[in-house]
Amino acid sequence: MVLVIAPFFTSFLIRTLAWKTILADSGPVVRTLDSLHVLTVTNALGVTEGHRVLATPLAVVCGLTYNFLPFMILPLYTSLERIDSRLLEAAGDLYARPLTTFRKVTLPLSMPGVVAGTLLTFIPAAGDYINAELLGSADQKMIGNVIQSQFLRVLDYPTAAALSFILMASILAMVTLYIRKSGTEEVV
Repeated sequence: MVLVIAPFFTSFLIRTLAWKTILADSGPVVRTLDSLHVLTVTNALGVTEGHRVLATPLAVVCGLTYNFLPFMILPLYTSLERIDSRLLEAAGDLYARPLTTFRKVTLPLSMPGVVAGTLLTFIPAAGDYINAELLGSADQKMIGNVIQSQFLRVLDYPTAAALSFILMASILAMVTLYIRKSGTEEVV
């Protein structure tokens, strides 16, 4: 749990900038992948080229995952910790295989944690623009980047407000649908 909570002692911006250093062309990830010949490609002329990780969709996904994964792990951990181990033993006594025990006992009992973790992860990630701005390229956009650009660069406040409202309304609709489909109305 310390490894999950420890990143919260650092600013979101600092964590994202750290990923920029880690994924840089001279960073440890690219050096390791190059040494394993995962990123090196030979072009048509027979020249070996290295590919980059920074400024790719993979870098944005890595940053989003790292920054928002604790929001999924903490509710899920809490939900799994509250499951009575006697229920799992009873499933085993009734000759349920481990996969069946997970599907029929563990997953339904942990569903409030899954729903809470999904909501805590999806809602802030939907409006995030820092990861795409710092780890992505100029042509990679998320809705948060478009809103931020309209608000701060173009100074088109009505469009930025309309996009913000559309984002908020669509998230509200998706969350409502998600909660109804998952059968955990009492979570909200």
